[in-house]
Amino acid sequence: MATYECDKCKMAVDIVCAKCKVELVNDSITKADGAMVQVSKCPNGCGKVKSPLCCGSDMSCSI
Repeated sequence: MATYECDKCKMAVDIVCAKCKVELVNDSITKADGAMVQVSKCPNGCGKVKSPLCCGSDMSCSI
């Protein structure tokens, strides 16, 4: 499971797909400008979301 943690306050979250109830996995996408963005995606293909925010910054995920 992809566990996201805030580098500042150490709050952590695990994310589950609301459609199929499967744990989301950590992934990344490359934007048109070449920048990489960390995302969480459903392994069943339901979709993906940008990594969560906490304390005004993206939470990080250790793979």
